[in-house]
Amino acid sequence: MQFQVRLLAQNNQVSHSVMDAQCVEALHAQLAAQSVDVLSIKPVGNHLAASERGAGRFSLLLFSQELMALLRAGLSLIESLEGLGEKESRGETQEVIEGLLSTLREGNRLSSAMRAQPTVFPALYVGLMQAAESTSNLPATLERYIQYQQRADQVRNKIVSASLYPVILLCVGGAVAAFLVGYVVPRFAVVYQGSGRSLPLLSQYLLSWGQFVGQHGKLLLTLLAVLLVVAFLLFHYLFSSGLLLKWVQRVPGVGERYQLYLLARLYMTLGMLLEGGMSILPALQGAQTVVPLDWQKRVQLASQEIETGQSLSRAFTAQRLTTPITQRMLRVGEHTGQLGSMLYQAAEFYEGDISRFTERFMKTFEPLLMTAIGIVVGSRVQIGSATL
Repeated sequence: MQFQVRLLAQNNQVSHSVMDAQCVEALHAQLAAQSVDVLSIKPVGNHLAASERGAGRFSLLLFSQELMALLRAGLSLIESLEGLGEKESRGETQEVIEGLLSTLREGNRLSSAMRAQPTVFPALYVGLMQAAESTSNLPATLERYIQYQQRADQVRNKIVSASLYPVILLCVGGAVAAFLVGYVVPRFAVVYQGSGRSLPLLSQYLLSWGQFVGQHGKLLLTLLAVLLVVAFLLFHYLFSSGLLLKWVQRVPGVGERYQLYLLARLYMTLGMLLEGGMSILPALQGAQTVVPLDWQKRVQLASQEIETGQSLSRAFTAQRLTTPITQRMLRVGEHTGQLGSMLYQAAEFYEGDISRFTERFMKTFEPLLMTAIGIVVGSRVQIGSATL
């Protein structure tokens, strides 16, 4: 299978290449061993199965919730999957479930059936199901994954919601200011042109701008459209190349919370896998998939130290994957034999800090933003009133 790969070089240049691999996870592991930064991996060609093409519509969380409910109702695994397939009206989801049933009827395990559809079931989920097969407690494992995913979505939704309101304010304020400058002011300029009235200096500048807009309106509109397209392309490049994220991390306060967000994801994932019955090294291998590549390298180095006999707390501390507080929490978890539970508590500690920072930031930023927009719009109105 071929994949279109976008890589980020050391000089921050983006390169494209086509590589062969059995699946996305195998290619990720291959590139991680080469110590390169991967921006995106996309399948090439139309050789994907219909179930894989429809993976974007397949809700893994909903699938887990429904499967857990049917299993706890007393149905066998195959009966539960057959029930899910019968109720589905979307062809993509039906094909995913039929693929699972086909593999199970051949005598294979559920984890093997899921591993055959890597674009639908990520390696983390497959590893969790494999651990559940050894404990014969699939419903409890599904419940653990559901709680994990809901908590991860909750933190992400808080950040998105906190960012949405300022974006709306900026868009509305910019639209109002553009309407005043691009539509209202030119009409004032036509009315007062040649009136001979003595106007304040700012009003004169504003009316001069209005006359210029009236004479070159189409040209300015074209330039504005071009600037918007260029700005969108530039933003897309900065976002896809990872440069925007690197710049954001340098902002005082924001960068530290982003690090805590990554630690929370790592700890929560690792805690879920350990609670699900996985040993520490396979759990670390699965948990590293939820963090960026540079963090994955640090987790791999920590795994190597653990293989030599080091404890998790010491290995994480050596690779800068702890804070002073969580370092003590991990030590307590190691001494009490409840490392998975302690990792969950450490993730909750980080999540609480992120939530408090987000709330404080929005309570401070929103009034400042509204004040700035009010000043911009109010100044236009005041100048127009002075002209009248």
